[in-house]
Amino acid sequence: MEFHYFLSLLPKLQAQRLPAIEAHEKVVPAIRKSELYAGLPIQEARKAAVLMLCYPNQEATHFVLIQRNNYPGVHASQMAFPGGKVEPEDATFLATALREASEEVGVHPPEIQFIKAYTEVFIPPSNFLVYPFLAYTSKRPNFVLQEEEVAAILEVPLAQLLDDNNVIETTLSTSYAHEIQVPAFHLEGKIVWGATAMMLSELKESFKKLV
Repeated sequence: MEFHYFLSLLPKLQAQRLPAIEAHEKVVPAIRKSELYAGLPIQEARKAAVLMLCYPNQEATHFVLIQRNNYPGVHASQMAFPGGKVEPEDATFLATALREASEEVGVHPPEIQFIKAYTEVFIPPSNFLVYPFLAYTSKRPNFVLQEEEVAAILEVPLAQLLDDNNVIETTLSTSYAHEIQVPAFHLEGKIVWGATAMMLSELKESFKKLV
């Protein structure tokens, strides 16, 4: 998708009702559905926010993902949006997402144009409720990887996300489950699943309603 076309869609996107759970369910592993929709007390969950940042790269719209470092924790080495937990100094969830994007990939708030808040996602293994925010920059950022938390930066064409052929089923193991079958996105050679895939699915479905 060319970036000027992406920009032309934004007024309709901002006015659009989000697909929310309808989109999330397309990529929720069977093992997780009972936990996500069982009336768990998610109001008691820890809060976090992520930035779904789009930008032009050789005129095509891209978005950025990170691969987290291998560390003791349930989300080690997974693909994710730049983001993290809410800190006391953050005035809003959007402020959290912007701060974390600055820290993890070196994109600073003055460069970023906010588009829309997407539907929050509950992550049972880590007890986080994550708030995603869609935004863009008018030119490709000069990404700077935060080596302490980020192993790699992945630049993904938005057109690749919109291609249904990139939704797959795969088997993987985690720190809390062994050889589970999960739906996922196959993007730029990486498997993206779980909460990030749920956010991506909503992003995908919201754009597919417009194009």
